[in-house]
Amino acid sequence: MQTLTLMTSNIRFANNDDGIHDWETRRPLLAQIYREHKLDILATQEGREGQIKELDVLLESLVLIDQHRTWIFDRMYPCLYVNPDVFLILESGDIWLSDTPDIPGSTAFESAFPRLCTWARLKCKKTNNTILVINTHLDHIKQETRKKQIEVLIIEVKKIKGPTDPLLILGDFNEPPTSQLKKELITNFELLDPWEELNHPEETSHHGFLGHEALTGERIDWILIPKSFFCNEIKMDRRYFEPQLYPSDHYPIVATVVPKCK
Repeated sequence: MQTLTLMTSNIRFANNDDGIHDWETRRPLLAQIYREHKLDILATQEGREGQIKELDVLLESLVLIDQHRTWIFDRMYPCLYVNPDVFLILESGDIWLSDTPDIPGSTAFESAFPRLCTWARLKCKKTNNTILVINTHLDHIKQETRKKQIEVLIIEVKKIKGPTDPLLILGDFNEPPTSQLKKELITNFELLDPWEELNHPEETSHHGFLGHEALTGERIDWILIPKSFFCNEIKMDRRYFEPQLYPSDHYPIVATVVPKCK
């Protein structure tokens, strides 16, 4: 069996108003965390092209999947990085969560920004098995908007998912884990929420650079896995660096998973 280490991480866009948490300061801290976890799949959200390419340089053991993409200036993207020693990249693409999912930069449903999911079909070098990985970031304002975006995601992912492809979905959903949106994903794709499967208490994943002082909030960042996988461990990486400097305003969530024997 091939054990995989997965992470979802909203990296926070480069904002000049973030003070000590500016991107130039946070970038090496994020890269340090990613390297220390020895990741096989990293799903990031909210980065612009410059941020993503800068991280790519720092993550020597991972490969950025962007061969399919024509970057739009100042647009924020969910992105996938994978370990090339573990996976071959078979194909990849972007799905814009709008009425016209094939049109880059398209928006609909009163979304504050254009939103999308990025996907990759990967082949495990050790087992020759394939897996489909989805990374998304939904609207942060309206629940009805997120509902419509998930409907598009489900329709479009069903078009590309092979009948035997295990499906991993990671991302920032801007919804609590009790939401109907998560139920729709779990029902349509026969997934599990490993956080709940391992009976972890609920806590906030978005802390707004307040860290442990963020007493309210919910787990809006999820890793969803197929029922054919075990999860050995899942946790938030809550570390900060002196003087109370956080790598992002979200805690990264990291999981180790393994396919069940067939």
